[in-house]
Amino acid sequence: MGEEVAARRRRQPEPTGQPRRIPRQKRGRERFEKILSVALELIQKNGSDALRMSEIVERAELSFGALYQYFPDKSSIIRTLAERFNQQGRACVGAELATATDAATLRQALCNIAGQYYGFFRQEPVMRDIWVATQADRLLQEVDGEDMEFHAQALFSVLAKLEPERGKSELLAIARLTMQLLAAAVRYAISLDDADGRATIALYQRMLPADIARLS
Repeated sequence: MGEEVAARRRRQPEPTGQPRRIPRQKRGRERFEKILSVALELIQKNGSDALRMSEIVERAELSFGALYQYFPDKSSIIRTLAERFNQQGRACVGAELATATDAATLRQALCNIAGQYYGFFRQEPVMRDIWVATQADRLLQEVDGEDMEFHAQALFSVLAKLEPERGKSELLAIARLTMQLLAAAVRYAISLDDADGRATIALYQRMLPADIARLS
């Protein structure tokens, strides 16, 4: 029995944090989505730390081979879910920044983004859990980094239009720090109860400068 367990462990794929493949055929896509659906249910019930491949296999009524065909480890599942949630966030940021035509409307857009992000994570505990997981897991940190850079570049594009005479490296530094601080405020707020969390977001919004592009 001990030799069988050791052999099974040797066959288990090395953690990669990446899905093995995304299926194109209908049956494969259905199985792929079933795995993600079951994973979401388990994370909602027990948290991402407690997610186990063996439990996904049991709940999804799959073999380990079928599961590993798509996801070599739980990090790859969490990564896929995180990237889907990130798409919602990117849509929110894009829509708000599109309304920015001057310093005042840009400030309001950033206030709205902070409020909407807080709402997303407060209403969707699974999204909040996965967001935390992407920061705690070394294999998933690049997902958070890529998403943060996407938002920073989106803000930089707005700043460059509003302040065309300013140096691009200077504006990019402002954009990156602004989005990092926004994320940190939301991260802190969702660690509190809802009343204190909302008060924290309101405080952050009041602390935003009138003209972010003129910070330096």
